[in-house]
Amino acid sequence: MAVKVGLLGLGTVGAGTAAILLDPAGRHPLMTDIEICRVGVRSLDKPRPVEISPDCLTTDLESIVTDPEVDIVVEVMGGLEPARSLILKAIHQGKHVVTANKAVIARYGDEIFTAANEAGVYVLLEAAVGGGIPVIQPLKQALGVNRIHAVTGIVNGTTNYILTRMQAEGGDFEPILADAQKLGYAEADPSADVDGLDAADKIAILASLAFGGRINLADVHSEGIRHVSAADIAYADQLGFVIKLLAIARRDTCPVSNEVLDQLELRVHPTLVPKSHPLASINDVYNAILIEGEPIGQVMFFGPGAGAGPTASAVVSDILSIAASLKSQGAVTTQAPNPLLACTHQHYCKVSPMADIVSRFYVRLLVEDQPGVIGELGTCFGNHAVSIESVVQIDLHNGVAEIVVVTHEVLEANFQTALDQIRAFPGIQTVPSVLRVL
Repeated sequence: MAVKVGLLGLGTVGAGTAAILLDPAGRHPLMTDIEICRVGVRSLDKPRPVEISPDCLTTDLESIVTDPEVDIVVEVMGGLEPARSLILKAIHQGKHVVTANKAVIARYGDEIFTAANEAGVYVLLEAAVGGGIPVIQPLKQALGVNRIHAVTGIVNGTTNYILTRMQAEGGDFEPILADAQKLGYAEADPSADVDGLDAADKIAILASLAFGGRINLADVHSEGIRHVSAADIAYADQLGFVIKLLAIARRDTCPVSNEVLDQLELRVHPTLVPKSHPLASINDVYNAILIEGEPIGQVMFFGPGAGAGPTASAVVSDILSIAASLKSQGAVTTQAPNPLLACTHQHYCKVSPMADIVSRFYVRLLVEDQPGVIGELGTCFGNHAVSIESVVQIDLHNGVAEIVVVTHEVLEANFQTALDQIRAFPGIQTVPSVLRVL
């Protein structure tokens, strides 16, 4: 018996998904048992990049999620609504769901997975994080026997492309962003990417899987790359670093005893990464996710983070997983889901406030070139238990010196308090950059 798929959307990812399903030769043998039976589109008359029977096409998306013939609803339309409502209606109709929609999952995952668990159906989302990189299923299955300590990733191709260009060309953010928009690497409104919101959605999903609890998206601290300058890129390079937008989820530790706590750090921000670190060499639109756990140590997943082919590959891998599970039951019916595919946790993870995070910092200051300024900086930092690793006076123009300070690991609250006082010093003109250091 064929496993029948209803496809919501036939855009870039939807067309890529259909192309794979319509051409099963040379792929897994089970692919021949998967059939596209309904496809939801905005217009019936628009030219299609793949050949779909007109009988399958409809503009009535709700009719697909309520069609008794459809076993798996594949949501690749994007956006929050009507995607969320259609996913929930499909679940209530006893249908399994595959989605590439990280925004819906990050915001409404609790509602969606609660409904899926009650209905006994799967909601799979491999394509929601990392494009074609298989990381969701490894976290749920192969790595599930490990105690995960940290997940650190470059999970947004747009920002990685911009930072790579800034590094290679010595250019500033705005003109390279404009160029990325012309090339199609950045949206007309790039806010979700460059302000870190897309990466926050993705690390919330990864953290939920890695640490076995639901995540409140509002608990994810998010900073973007708009304030990263060519000067910061150059100084980081001189100090042995590259700047990357990192999404970080890790088990928090007590700064005094170093004891592992039952709470998480969840943050997205531009970060100085040592050139020797595995993530430092991930460039252009590529993504990479580094997972650290016990007993496995470090594992890194690397690959294209977006695009029709890679994302469609991830979508179809989820369809195949559900089809295999349904076939193993001997009939296409709704039964208790396989716990290695389902997300069954109910509680919310406790997340540490940023003030309690321990990190190294890079800070760039413009100061009046006069005696005692560096001494005052050192004294103020010392008064707030901020240990300085290095202080370098970089440049001097028209009586203004540029000073770069790199700290040892310090409590964020102490650093920010010291920095607030330093900003008020008479000799400090401005503090143009504050970045964390991995």
